[in-house]
Amino acid sequence: MLKANRKTLIIASIVTILPVLIGIICWNRLPDVMATHFGMNNEANGFSSKAFAVFGLPLVLLAVLWVGAFVTAHDPKRQNISPKMFSLMLWIVPVISLVGAATIYPVNLGYDLDITFFSELLLGLIFIVIGNYLPKARQNYTIGIRIPWTLANEENWNRTHRLAGYLWMICGILMIIISLTRVVSAEWLIGIFLIIVLVPCIYSFWLHAKKAL
Repeated sequence: MLKANRKTLIIASIVTILPVLIGIICWNRLPDVMATHFGMNNEANGFSSKAFAVFGLPLVLLAVLWVGAFVTAHDPKRQNISPKMFSLMLWIVPVISLVGAATIYPVNLGYDLDITFFSELLLGLIFIVIGNYLPKARQNYTIGIRIPWTLANEENWNRTHRLAGYLWMICGILMIIISLTRVVSAEWLIGIFLIIVLVPCIYSFWLHAKKAL
C-alpha cells in the first residue's frame, strides 16, 4: 500500500512542511514568542518559541502523517481500505498544516484574522468529505468507527458507518452555516462534536444489543 501511494505520500510530505519555507521567509518579521493556539473568541491562549512554531509544528505534523500512513498500511485488514480512502487519509494532515500556517503566520505578523471563522469552515468541509467516504469504508482496524461492536460484526460496521456518513455530512453543513452566519455561538460546536461521536456509538451498541436479544 505504501509503495502504491509513494508519490502521493511524498507530495503530501512536501506540502506538510511547506510552512517551514514560509516561516523562513518571514523570519525577521515574526516575534520571538508566537501565538500558536486560539480560543473561540479569537484570543491567543497558547504560545511557542519562534523556532518551534516555524520548524517544530510542521515536523510534528509530518511525523503524524508518516505514522498514520505506516499504521494504516500495516492494518491486518488493509485489503479492505480502498485507495481513495487511504489517499484521503494522507491529505488530511497537509491540509491542516497549510491552514494552520495560514492562520498562525498572519496573526503573528499583525494582521487581523477571524480564526474562529476559518476553523469552523475548515472543520465543516472536512466533516462533509469524511462523511461522504464513511459509508464506503469496509471493516478494518485503522480508519472508521472502530468500537467493539462494529469490529465484531460486519453488518453492524456497515449500518453504523452509513448512519455516521449522513450525520457527519449534516453536521459539516451546519458548521459551515454557523461559520458564515454566526446564527449561534461557537459553543454550539461542542454539541455538534458530541453528536457525531456519541450517536454512531450508541446506534452501534443498540444494533448489537438488539441482535443479542
